[in-house]
Amino acid sequence: MRASLALRDGIARLADADVAGPERDARLLLAYALEIKPDRLLLHLGEDLPEKAALRYDQALARRALREPVSHILGHRLFYGREFIVSKDALDPRPETECLVEEALREPFSSVLDLGLGTGCILLTLLCEVKAAHGVGVDVSSAALQVAQDNALRFELTERVELRQGDWFSPVDEQFDLIVSNPPYIALSEMDGLSQEVAGHEPHIALTDFADGLSAYRTITTHAKEHLLQSGRLMVEIGPEQGQDVYRLFTDAGLQEVVILQDLDGRDRVVSGRKAE
Repeated sequence: MRASLALRDGIARLADADVAGPERDARLLLAYALEIKPDRLLLHLGEDLPEKAALRYDQALARRALREPVSHILGHRLFYGREFIVSKDALDPRPETECLVEEALREPFSSVLDLGLGTGCILLTLLCEVKAAHGVGVDVSSAALQVAQDNALRFELTERVELRQGDWFSPVDEQFDLIVSNPPYIALSEMDGLSQEVAGHEPHIALTDFADGLSAYRTITTHAKEHLLQSGRLMVEIGPEQGQDVYRLFTDAGLQEVVILQDLDGRDRVVSGRKAE
């Protein structure tokens, strides 16, 4: 079969399964099957699809039809211009998290702590951008820490990052210039509204606190000042409706210069504060 016909059939197959954006996904999966970059696919559409690639494509389409995220099938996802290894064991990097990275990079820092590390996309991106900095990443999940370790190796950062297993600040004694976190902020009552791609394929422990969605912020703000150097910053990603609640937690904890920042869609996305000098 010609690759162009395989692409057409793949689009139809995903559309029949009610997958959103079947054209985009079929193209990505066909490029994956051919082991080429997606931007090279057009050059191969007139060629016959090799048997090995056809089988790989068929299997990928079957997985996508069952709502497995494309990123999990490909094994990677783009974040801040870099391809991060992803898996079902850690929350996928998302574009809206890039605004936390952008804000963190507005001021210099030499040490950074990432709570709820996941794939390591926040911490490792910050270390890639600030060559002299070192960091510590904490996650309760050993499987997520392995994903982060794989990414640290990928970006040659193992000498500047230390990964620790534990619950929030439990394995941390030091103080840092910067503390960042994208904690589980979806309330348990909201979980039924998530897409199959998210609810069925991403770790629930990284999505929800199984309560009101604010538990992690309470813990983080309660102990943040103990682990911040003078003038150190705390930055957390939030759900779009949580801005005022998390703002109050920051101010109640004695943090100063507290602000709520919006993402590119104009939704509340990051709360930032500073330990007093």
